[in-house]
Amino acid sequence: MSQYDEGHTVAGWTGTAIATFGSAVVGAGICLVSPALIVGGLGILVASVLVTWALHLAGWGKPPGVRPRGEWRMGARDPAARGGHADCWGCRLAGRGRRAGAGVASGVVPVAGEPKPEPAVAEAG
Repeated sequence: MSQYDEGHTVAGWTGTAIATFGSAVVGAGICLVSPALIVGGLGILVASVLVTWALHLAGWGKPPGVRPRGEWRMGARDPAARGGHADCWGCRLAGRGRRAGAGVASGVVPVAGEPKPEPAVAEAG
């Protein structure tokens, strides 16, 4: 067992497998001088990025930083993926990224175009 969180996740391995296949198709297209295979392989490479991104957003990826040792196994899901990761550009592209200090402490994430929620006020009693 490794002593480091290497980030082996379902999203990572799936994306790598699809990208490897796409690279092989591009390579075959270059060797056979086939524009159709080259374009098809490039399309598969783009699909690998999109599939990996979707799996990350679904919780099958790894959050930034080191995970707790109990979450190092391959099939571990990321419970924080639904809310987005603070320093993850993939989450920010999906509209889930949080800015530092903007609702992180209260758990409220502001949505573009909506008024900011009022802070809770404790009633005297």
